[in-house]
Amino acid sequence: MIMLEAAKATTETVDALRTGAKAMKAMQKATNIDDVDKTMDEINEQTENMKQIQDALSAPLGASADFDEDELEAELEELEGAELESQLLEPVVTIPIHTTPVPGKAQPTRPAPQKASAEEDELAALQAEMAL
Repeated sequence: MIMLEAAKATTETVDALRTGAKAMKAMQKATNIDDVDKTMDEINEQTENMKQIQDALSAPLGASADFDEDELEAELEELEGAELESQLLEPVVTIPIHTTPVPGKAQPTRPAPQKASAEEDELAALQAEMAL
């Protein structure tokens, strides 16, 4: 009995492989390598065209086209260095603080209110619950 089931499973497997092979053969007839190459060439050409358009749009126009970024960066670093140097060379000015006692009565200190808010009560309850 087991041999019959194994033979049936083998036959079904071979039939499935044959069906798959036929399906692949039909798909390959619809597609040939020349069509694939042609399609890939068209995609590459369109990609190159898009890159050229993006390069043309990103190119600076007018007066901004005359600026050299490296030169501007160097000038900015030079200005920042000069500013930092001038800040470091400035003398530190200290202002003396004089306190003058004020005659009079001492202000009474108020005790902090002991009433807890609803949020604080809720927090305390949660903390007590979590401690269990």
